[in-house]
Amino acid sequence: MMKASPSVLAEHLDNNIEKLRHLGVRITNQRRAILKYIIETETHPTVEQIYQKLKPRFDELSLATVYNTINLLVKNGMIQELVYHDGAKHYDYLLENHYHLICEECGQIKDVFYPRLTEVEEVAEKQTGYQVYGHRLELYGLCPECQKKHQ
Repeated sequence: MMKASPSVLAEHLDNNIEKLRHLGVRITNQRRAILKYIIETETHPTVEQIYQKLKPRFDELSLATVYNTINLLVKNGMIQELVYHDGAKHYDYLLENHYHLICEECGQIKDVFYPRLTEVEEVAEKQTGYQVYGHRLELYGLCPECQKKHQ
């Protein structure tokens, strides 16, 4: 899977900004920067990591602003909250369906794309009668850097 083009990322940013405006949310420079960072990053940052990354560009940015913005984006389904064994909440923008591979030693999270698993929702609906809205798959292992440490 290749990273989305800058024009696709910009389109996603514009669409989400419009959704927020429609919800009556004031679009500040900080909110725009937080959303842009989440959309563009290939990592799965915590609130603290987002704050550290953006603070040099915004003297007035507070940790509370980042927390509040992230909570707003999660509440409105614009980003996904991920909680793993380290107990920290990580955040992910959903450009397309994908899964997560987590290093059990350092906690690094990588995206894995495997489209055939979308059939699992249809099978689950047929077997149970549930109306399925989505699913989440997590894989665990050791990243290449941690493997090197053990050699």
